[in-house]
Amino acid sequence: MSTNGHLTAKDYRTDQEVRWCPGCGDYAILAAMQSFMPELGIARENTVFVSGIGCAARFPYYMNTYGMHSIHGRAPAIATGLATTRPDLSVWVATGDGDALSIGGNHLIHALRRNVNFKILLFNNRIYGLTKGQYSPTSELGKVTKSTPMGSLDWPFNPLSLAIGAEATFVARAIDTDKAGMTAVLRAAAEHRGSAFVEIFQNCPIFNDDAFAFVRDDKEGVNRVPLRDGEPITWGAGAEKALRQRSDGSIEICRADDEGVLVHDAHHEGAALAFALSRVTQESHGGTPVGVFRDVERPVYDDLMAGQLAAATEKFGEGDLGALLHSGETWKIG
Repeated sequence: MSTNGHLTAKDYRTDQEVRWCPGCGDYAILAAMQSFMPELGIARENTVFVSGIGCAARFPYYMNTYGMHSIHGRAPAIATGLATTRPDLSVWVATGDGDALSIGGNHLIHALRRNVNFKILLFNNRIYGLTKGQYSPTSELGKVTKSTPMGSLDWPFNPLSLAIGAEATFVARAIDTDKAGMTAVLRAAAEHRGSAFVEIFQNCPIFNDDAFAFVRDDKEGVNRVPLRDGEPITWGAGAEKALRQRSDGSIEICRADDEGVLVHDAHHEGAALAFALSRVTQESHGGTPVGVFRDVERPVYDDLMAGQLAAATEKFGEGDLGALLHSGETWKIG
């Protein structure tokens, strides 16, 4: 810890050897998170990282906070229990596209629709890295892997569309190589009260190298479409390209000097605009939006549950668990 008592990135590093493959995008995400956490001013003992299974799931080992390496796909469920019973904690979930969207898909969507007060970081590399290169729920159609030697027949999930469809109140996208952009997104997620869902494009150099090269290596901003609240959505080397909304609600590409250029509104009450932006892809529009898609307020599950408990206590008094278990329809066997 620094001499003035303030935490630094070093304070968030553990003594554990970081064991990801050389060149893995997880290193950059870890470094960004360790550098960013001191900004929150939250004690390390009041911070918890929960993970499932996969390469991303090693995250709690490397953050000098409380943490739990849990079971496959169930990190949101475990984090829900933690967040609702310990409102004093800052709870984060580290997960991957396989862990969150395959076996964990059900837990993910229900945590988001409930608006539980925690942050979900989904590391998306479009592959199962830990189990050596099988296709994942975000792998593109026709993806040839060890488990799909003739090409995947599955239509891939769009993680942002899925989260917005589940009525998530905060949805964003970042890129592992863009530390400034990722930090800005993490900061916004941390400030949001309720479920915050952040997809991070993360490179797997061993089993799916350069899956997102079109934006990871895009230093000139040719393919990245920055979403800045209250500003026109433009991009390209000279910011000559733009987006606008058609009458049917879908998004089309236009010139930056055309009429009707879309001004980003991350706080729009309805989810339709954010969903339409989530459908903008490199393949369909020649650009990939990054930043905060949606950031709205809605009653938080933790607060609602605490309110019910307080109301029940006021009405019935303190409960007696033993009496409850032996009341009502109970019977003896034998």
